[in-house]
This record gives sequence, C-alpha cells and structure tokens, in this order.
Amino acid sequence: MLRVRDAQDKAAFSDLFRHFAPRIKAFLMKSGASATLAEECAQDVMATVWQKAGQFDPARASVATWVYTIARNRRIDALRRSRRPEPEALDWGPESEPDQADIYEVAQEHLRLGAALAALPDKQRALIERAYYGDLSHSEIAHETGLPLGTIKSRIRLALDRLRHQMS
Repeated sequence: MLRVRDAQDKAAFSDLFRHFAPRIKAFLMKSGASATLAEECAQDVMATVWQKAGQFDPARASVATWVYTIARNRRIDALRRSRRPEPEALDWGPESEPDQADIYEVAQEHLRLGAALAALPDKQRALIERAYYGDLSHSEIAHETGLPLGTIKSRIRLALDRLRHQMS
C-alpha cells in the first residue's frame, strides 16, 4: 500500500486488487448485497483505494481496516440509494371533489372511534391519548407518570385490543 501511496506503483496496486477485491465482494455478499451489486461495489472500492491512496496513514489504521471501511461505506451508500422512494407523480390541474359518501363514512368512523375511546377505562384512555395524540414514546410516558414501563405497555396493548374489537 505504501508503494501505491508514495509512487502510484501499478504493480503494487495490482497485488492489492488481487488480494482485496474477492474478499470485499464476499464481505459485501455476506452483508446481504447481490452478487452484481457486490461486484460493482468491490470495483468502486478498489478504484477509490487507487484514487485516495495518498490519504492512507498506517499510523491510523491497517491497510485491511482502511479498505474494509471504504467497502462498508460504499455498501451503506448503495443501501441508501436503493431505499429512496420514487417521487410521486404530480397531478396538474384542479383536484377532484371528494365523494360525499366517503366524507360521510370517514365522519361516521371518527364518531365511532370517539365513542370507543370514551368507553375505555380512564387509565387506559389517558395512556392512549399521551401515546397517540401527545406523540410520546412508552418510555417518555413512564418517565412522566412514574409508572413502570411494563405497566404502560400492558395498558396500551389492552386498550388497543379493546379499540380494535369495538371498531370491527
């Protein structure tokens, strides 16, 4: 690696490539990448090793650590790119009026939900309101109320079961 860094030695890079490329590909495949993606990432990693060889510092990391860190970062980048949602199609022009039957149905469901919430025991209703309307985590509710976390989770689970039963 030092010959690659200091003298841009292509023969030394060739040795590095033969050693690390198959190992990087295997490493990426073990982490869930397809063979094609792993091959592309391995090629990209080795190109980066060549381009950024001047940044390698043996006092900070071994060659393997440096190369595998680049590989891990490329894998993370590839995962982020693959998980980006497709942009929504933008509809041009005026929006259509909502169907009156749908509006009525939503209003009725809203009333049923309100009645189901009102029918819950006070302790369960208070926790549901904090969790869903107050947007608090179970841990935050436990901290605020002083109740054990298990109690919070049990009461919320029981309340949701009752609400599901009443709404179905």
